Order: sequence, then structure tokens, then C-alpha cells
Amino acid sequence: MRLIQYRAADGRPSVGVVTPDGEQVRRVAGAESTYQLALASIGQGLTLEALVAPKLEAGEPYRALLEAGRLLPPLTHPDPARCLVSGTGLTHLGSAATRDAMHHKVAGDEDALSDSMRMFKWGLEGGRPAPGVPGVQPEWFYKGDGGIVVAPGAPLVSPAFALDAGEEPELVGLYVIGPDGTPWRLGFALGNEFSDHVTERQNYLYLAHSKLRACAVGPELRTGALPADLQGESRIRRGGEIVWRKPFATGEANMCHTIENLEYHHFKYAQHRRPGDVHLHFFGTATLSFADGVRVQPGDCFEIELPALGAPLVNPLAVEEQRFAAGGVRPL
Repeated sequence: MRLIQYRAADGRPSVGVVTPDGEQVRRVAGAESTYQLALASIGQGLTLEALVAPKLEAGEPYRALLEAGRLLPPLTHPDPARCLVSGTGLTHLGSAATRDAMHHKVAGDEDALSDSMRMFKWGLEGGRPAPGVPGVQPEWFYKGDGGIVVAPGAPLVSPAFALDAGEEPELVGLYVIGPDGTPWRLGFALGNEFSDHVTERQNYLYLAHSKLRACAVGPELRTGALPADLQGESRIRRGGEIVWRKPFATGEANMCHTIENLEYHHFKYAQHRRPGDVHLHFFGTATLSFADGVRVQPGDCFEIELPALGAPLVNPLAVEEQRFAAGGVRPL
């Protein structure tokens, strides 16, 4: 099932189901959010699909919603501070050539490896344990709360102090924590994790700084089982012209960690299992325009397409006009 959140013609927040042909959106009667539906699904012991199926009303054209900018991120919390946005890195194998190069690098003396290469090697060796068994820990980072998540079509705003504003096409897991502290996965969505790669490259300890940025998720939330091999394309459009494009692969067939292992190492922390919270977790990528020497400009448009997850995620780049001033903290 393909769920979206959007604003109805009268401005009301609504939930819809995209028809299999991608042409129409059928409104879910009485539903204002996927968060509301998730809590009802948990409470009634039903799958989202079973809960939603009898509530579907007449539809409207999906393209019209996209072109009018009426879509919202596919999962939000009524209080954005109770949505945790996070991610894991060094999880993807990349292209065959990249994979071969990485294997050659990690085949030598571990003491001679960089911390990043050592962590990638650990993922290759222990990131795919048997079901129910914890594997090796991945790299983990914090991006922000729900306030940093922009809707499909909305600008991704880079801070005035940023040194770079690069896309990261990724798979995102969408979760709600149940009343007893159990994490429930609603499904998966496309994401643009959007990071400052110049800052990160200066020193790996700057990774935390480079990730504190906006991000985009959506347009759709795909429920149910996820294909192991997901093939898509990431593009940058400038003034109507595509200036960079590259295929990207995700899904467990293209990762050195299982989704279950990445989820375990996120939700093993008690503070990540607070009842009622929402989690949006990025699972990593191996495809970046920055790695190909591309430097984006304000007005460039990021386009991330993964057909198995529905419509593309499209967001223009903007830059913050004012920066926080040094000495801007005032004593009381």
C-alpha cells in the first residue's frame, strides 16, 4: 500500500492511498494523519492495510496534488520535538567497481585502516547476522527533530555557514513507538538526507556537524515487505537542464547490514523507545554528486527516483539568508 499525507482542497490535513497505477489518490475517511492511523492500528491489532481498506473514499488526480505542492511528509508527529531524525552510514556496498576497491582496501592489516574503513570492514564481516541475533554496530548519527523535515517539493534550506549542500538519496524507515514501548515500523519512504560533505571531509569528527541539516522524506510511505534489490536514479536539474545523474542501489541485496540489524542498534537504547514518539531513520547511500566533483548552486533541484517506492522526491536548494551571530547568546 502507498500512503501519503496531503492537504485537501480546503486545507485540511488528510491521508490518501495512491492507486496501483499511480494516477489517483483515494482519501482515507476520518484520517488526518498517518500517525493517527498507526496508533489506531496498534490499538486494534490490525495492519495498516486492513485498517484503511474499508475507509477509502473517492479519489482525485495524484499529479494535481504533486503539481500544487499539497503533499506533506508521509509521517509526522503533532509535536515535531517528538520526532527523532537519525541515520546510519557505511552501510552500502556501492557499485561493483567500488565494492571491489573497498574489499581490496579492507583485506590488509586492520591497524593500517582508517576508522571509516575499519567500520566498513566490520559491517562486511558482522552486519548480516542470523535473524534475532545482534550483529556489529553501524555508524550512527543524529540529524534533528521533526522540524528539519521538509515536504516533497519544498526547498531544502542550507545554513548560511555551510560549506556544501549535497544530496544523499536514501531509504528511510518510518516508525511509531507503541504504548508499551514497542517500535512499530509503518513502512519505508524515499529520503534526501542532505549533508555538508566539505565539512565532513575536513575531519571525520566533524560528521556530527555535517549532519545537522534539513532533510526531505516522501512523497509516499510504502507498507509491507520491501524488495531486497532496489534500483533508482539521483539527478540534479539546473534551469531545466540535468547537470548530473547517476543510478543508485539500495535494499538489503546492496547493503553490508540487514535492516533488522540497523533497527536493533537504533532501538536498543531505551530513550529511543518512548511511547508515542515518531522515528525517521535513514539507512545510508553509496551515491553522491559530491563524489563526482559536482558543486550545487541555489536554485538547483534534487530529484530522487526509486520506482518501487512511487513518485520521485523533488526538492529545490535554497540558502539561509541570515546566520546566527557569534556572541549571539545573551546572559540573563
